[in-house]
Amino acid sequence: MEKVRFGVIGMGNMGSGHVQNLFAGKIPGAELTAVCDIKPSRIEWAKGICGDSVAYFDDSRDLIRSGKVDAVLIATPHYFHPIIGIDAFENGLNVLTEKPVGVYTKKVEEFMAAAKKSGKTFGIMFNQRTDHFYQKMREMVKGGELGELKRCVWIITDWYRTQAYYNSGGWRATWAGEGGGVLMNQCPHNLDLWQWIFGMPSAIYANCEYGKYHDIEVEDDVTAMAKYPNGATGVFITTTGEFPGTNRLEITGSKGKLVYERGRLTFTKNEIDEREFTFSSNQGFASIPSSTEEIAIPEGHGEQHNGILKNFTNHILYGEELLAPGYEGINGLSIANAMILSSEKGKWVDLPNDGEEFWALLQEKIKTSKNKEDAGVVFSTEGTYGNK
Repeated sequence: MEKVRFGVIGMGNMGSGHVQNLFAGKIPGAELTAVCDIKPSRIEWAKGICGDSVAYFDDSRDLIRSGKVDAVLIATPHYFHPIIGIDAFENGLNVLTEKPVGVYTKKVEEFMAAAKKSGKTFGIMFNQRTDHFYQKMREMVKGGELGELKRCVWIITDWYRTQAYYNSGGWRATWAGEGGGVLMNQCPHNLDLWQWIFGMPSAIYANCEYGKYHDIEVEDDVTAMAKYPNGATGVFITTTGEFPGTNRLEITGSKGKLVYERGRLTFTKNEIDEREFTFSSNQGFASIPSSTEEIAIPEGHGEQHNGILKNFTNHILYGEELLAPGYEGINGLSIANAMILSSEKGKWVDLPNDGEEFWALLQEKIKTSKNKEDAGVVFSTEGTYGNK
């Protein structure tokens, strides 16, 4: 294979960008050969960009069986990610899905099983993993520079959205259409990075407020706590209803503290490990000598979406290690599901959480969800993406 032939399924905000980048040849070794959308207006838009160079479909099943693609990039509403992905794997294609990997872990486990059975490449568009700030933080944490990990706090409240944003599509911010709110739409990248850098928690306790700041039925304000296997703790705070917001990630260990905020990464390093100092010092109010430095990250935020596309393509062509394997998409989703489940139950929820229990809860919420139809399309949990 000299080039990977891509088909983009779904040409909304994200999919349209992928179409333009692939068609413009910004991804070496990749070629756009097909696109799909259920809305005729999006097909006409794509024709204005690509002309007769690609094949056009209004049903994902037809694109997948066309023989015109080696891989699909799925950029549809969330519920369809595993549905389309499973179909693609069963028909011998490689799959790169937009985030989140799905809405509930029960379906994602089926997605993962289909990927494993197919033997094809499975990737997820976790473009923030290309950000050199987050890569450096992960390198330092995993490399032991912070010592014994104690706490991870992420305040990510700069996701401000107006009511007009939520009114822009009937599927938005509904249990039936999107499967959640800020955790499912804005924060999948943050939840992925939280566990990618600091590790998976063993338990979650959360308070999720539904429609606190907007006329929506899903969560727009979340405060969560986490426990980790080594005894460390974490806090995750997010909302779409604050302005001005904050984006501050702070990680503390026995050897110091990392803080990433406003484009600056600082490391305060203890001269003596806090665990050693605590039991060796004879002073009750002693301070550990320390120094703070700003860590230079000249490469900045990396190649983002195109970086993931390049890596995915190179993996297929040359065996390059995947930066964002699709199998890891279930980690952040498990945390999001656990937060909703914990909030509903009013108690700690262990991870990995019970996929069946969350699925039962989600089904109940879908029953009362409004705007189940948008432009004549029913967003069902087992439906297909197409106009047949």
